[in-house]
Amino acid sequence: MTILEVTDIARHFRVSGGVVRAVDGVSFQLARGETLALVGESGCGKSTTARLALRLIEPSAGSLRFDGVDMTQAGTKAMRAMRRRAQIVFQDPYASLNPRHTIAETLEEPLLVHGIGDAASRRARVEELLSLVGLAPFHAARFPHEFSGGQRQRIGIARALSAGPDVVVCDEPVSALDVSIQAQVVNLLKDLQSRFGLAYLFIAHDLAVVRHMADRVAVMYLGRIVEQADKRSLFANPRHPYTRALLAAIPRPDPAGRGRLSPPPGDPPSPINPPPGCPFHPRCGFAVARCAVDVPPLREIAPGHVAACHLAEALPALPPSMDDRPSPVAMRRIALAAARMAARV
Repeated sequence: MTILEVTDIARHFRVSGGVVRAVDGVSFQLARGETLALVGESGCGKSTTARLALRLIEPSAGSLRFDGVDMTQAGTKAMRAMRRRAQIVFQDPYASLNPRHTIAETLEEPLLVHGIGDAASRRARVEELLSLVGLAPFHAARFPHEFSGGQRQRIGIARALSAGPDVVVCDEPVSALDVSIQAQVVNLLKDLQSRFGLAYLFIAHDLAVVRHMADRVAVMYLGRIVEQADKRSLFANPRHPYTRALLAAIPRPDPAGRGRLSPPPGDPPSPINPPPGCPFHPRCGFAVARCAVDVPPLREIAPGHVAACHLAEALPALPPSMDDRPSPVAMRRIALAAARMAARV
């Protein structure tokens, strides 16, 4: 059952050089208990889309429906009800916490805003939230600067869960953390989703994390979704050259497992002055004359798999080596390295 539906939503910003189309007609649906990942290069509009989905910023066009209610026309009462049921975990686990508040005050604040419980029940809820994210009750009296980055992100997750939401937007929640802590936080998010039936809108640029976390993936480029499919289909058979370029950028722990893809040349074009036709065609190795003239529509290539590419059906199939999973030998090396690190600690 769909809980969040975004239709042709857009956000344009006026600047001295013209208009920046940060998000330009994005549509997607999020079902209860599902994880939809939004991926793409920095500046493609992922985080702006996430904020539009929560109406933290106002859209220039399009509609947003939460549990069947049109939130673009909603008043204060309806928005407050949505705020309780839709929360966000921010990218920076330090800047998103008030340095003057103890952790208890941080976790209790959403309960106070939404009028949930009395003082005793709120204190019990704070202890419960800390336990859910792997922290101890005594941590409630501490301040954000007394925690590591991973612990602060756990606190941010606990705050997002405080009022009992149905939807959590995760705006690059692990990109500021080192690799070992990333795995802990991602596993925590999956455990919480399984326990509470949460729906995640997961913003990321790391496709290795997305592969572990997501059910479906939407790929963004220059403010638009250029491909969307379930995770298995997208990784096995990407139909847009930009998606293939992102897959080529995934670090591989096994050097012998390199595939035949290579990242695209150059940098993304200016959102103030995008190229005509397909915005990706100046960097695309498959582009033809039509790509520089006609904007490709987002169309269905296979059931549940859509892509905005004139040549989607003609792209060659990926070789089996592009599965991107490390070999058993590489997995043993990783395990041994992790064991040595744990022994040193």
